[in-house]
Amino acid sequence: MRKRGKGQGAGGTRGSPVLLLLVLLPLAFLLLFYFYPLASIVGLSLAPEGRLDLAGLVHLVRSPYYVRTLWFTTWQAALSTLLTVVVALPGAYVFARYVFPGKSVLEALITVPFVLPTVVVAVAFTALIGPRGVLNTVLMEVLGLERPPLDLQGTLAVILLAHVFYNAVLVVRMVGTQWANLDPTVVEAARVLGAGRWRAFWEVTLPLLAPSLGAAALLTFMFCFTSFGVVLILGGGRYATLEVEIFYRTVYLPNLSLAATLALIQILFTFGLMSAYTRVQAWLSVPRSLRPRQVTQRSPRAVREWMVLLGALLPLLALLLAPLGALVERSLTLGDVPFLAHYRALFTNPRRSVFYVPPIAAVRNSLFYALATMVLSVVLGSMVATALSERDRRRLPLARVLDPLFMLPLGTSAVTLGLGYIVALDEPPLNLRTSPVLVVLAHTLVALPFVVRSVLPALRSIDPHLREAAAVLGASPWRVFREIDLPIVARAVGVGAIFAFTVSMGEFGATSLVARPQNPTMPIAIYRLLGQPGVSNYGQALAMSTLLMLVCTLGFLLIERFREGEVGEF
Repeated sequence: MRKRGKGQGAGGTRGSPVLLLLVLLPLAFLLLFYFYPLASIVGLSLAPEGRLDLAGLVHLVRSPYYVRTLWFTTWQAALSTLLTVVVALPGAYVFARYVFPGKSVLEALITVPFVLPTVVVAVAFTALIGPRGVLNTVLMEVLGLERPPLDLQGTLAVILLAHVFYNAVLVVRMVGTQWANLDPTVVEAARVLGAGRWRAFWEVTLPLLAPSLGAAALLTFMFCFTSFGVVLILGGGRYATLEVEIFYRTVYLPNLSLAATLALIQILFTFGLMSAYTRVQAWLSVPRSLRPRQVTQRSPRAVREWMVLLGALLPLLALLLAPLGALVERSLTLGDVPFLAHYRALFTNPRRSVFYVPPIAAVRNSLFYALATMVLSVVLGSMVATALSERDRRRLPLARVLDPLFMLPLGTSAVTLGLGYIVALDEPPLNLRTSPVLVVLAHTLVALPFVVRSVLPALRSIDPHLREAAAVLGASPWRVFREIDLPIVARAVGVGAIFAFTVSMGEFGATSLVARPQNPTMPIAIYRLLGQPGVSNYGQALAMSTLLMLVCTLGFLLIERFREGEVGEF
């Protein structure tokens, strides 16, 4: 029998030097294009003249305007989180406890909003309840009015609605997954002992759901705290989160030192939230009394149960699907124009100007950036996942540190990342400020965690005895990888690649700061079109938003198609 050589992993595929090489390149990428820009922000905010100077931070803390901005950022995120939990919790219950016709289709439909770019979500709500939106158009025709009766544009209400729309699936999926596996006999025992339906929920079910509910609430709060596209477009300039203020102070009212100080405060908040989230995730991993779904789920029997199911699902589906339907309808019917006129206008240059960038150019730019991001993210993410999948921790002693380290970009504001690139990468030896490569780097950092968490579970699921058996039979490490590892993880790599492509297509925050004016992406072009007067410009914004929505929806459907069971963490 052939023995494994010294330094080889299971099946001779991975030894310590190989593991080290696998992790060094992604780690260098993370250090150069994540930690270095963030460190530059910290340096600019605390030492704007090259020496420690806390005057800017003190001024920020004492400024009533920025204190109000921080307060608004915090309480709108908290209120958005509360509303999201209230709206989505009934849906989590019915998906967890009942089996009914069309359930898998509905689960896919309610997930679609979460994969949409924020700029598309904002445009969809404008199409639904804006001055020229579907609701106002219908009400004006029915009531015979000359002015739109529903004026929610630029209000807090529409921002909160958009946040609920965007994050409801987090509660439905995360809470529903745990709820579906809770042992129903625990609640039944409480009912036998005299507890009413609500008391059993508050004192038995809710404490058991607390870890998943806390995790979903923390993620929702973090996404709303760093909200950018929704507040920027739907807020109408009346509201600003820290994220929006950083954008304003970088682009419209240039003051990089102030923007960096704001970004530093946001970094501290988001890192604190990520720390709390990892603790809740550890709480979730504690063993509990769980049962398979075949035992806990059943079809609705009584009329009352069907009423509960419909009462929970119909409002949720109306909130999630109405804006998307309005977006498509407005893109086809807005104005007295021929069918598909707004889509055809994307290909034209009405002013015949050599300086005008037609919207279709933004589509080409987005496709180029997305393909480049997909390739780079898959290469780096697969290397990280391969290194972290090593079961023998002695081969990679830093594995426990590296795992959360590569997840940090997921909890970092994209606008803050873009600001860091402006500050850090505008002089030799890394003078990339005018290079399109900067957009790809920013998109890769945002997409990298999705690739890692898609591929890593598949790699960990491989039985090491398969590799050992192949090595014993004389297979080389490359052949072991090609004929054992690759067929098993290929679908997971495909899921990660689609995630990276979709994330890049819709990324708005960092791109709005680092993309060159002559090379806009689709989200940037949509934002520009919304800022220009005229039905034609608004119609083109709707048309391009619809195309971006379709691309992201198709990407999500492909992810669901390629995903094997519940493999993957997103």
